[in-house]
Amino acid sequence: MCPMHPLLFLTVHNALRLKEVAAALVAIAGGLMFLGAMMPMGRRGGQWLAGLALAIAGVLAVIALHWGHG
Repeated sequence: MCPMHPLLFLTVHNALRLKEVAAALVAIAGGLMFLGAMMPMGRRGGQWLAGLALAIAGVLAVIALHWGHG
């Protein structure tokens, strides 16, 4: 039996969840960027975490939109 890739079983419900997680990560990234801009000592860490959150959100959104059927 050939093992199937889990992305092939992405349902509409799971795609909606991925879109929600992506949107939440974008909101968290925006908050981190806002706080990083306000505090000089937190700028590097906040921007690094915001960039990581945006990158993960982008990947999740692409997966959900491409394979989500919804």
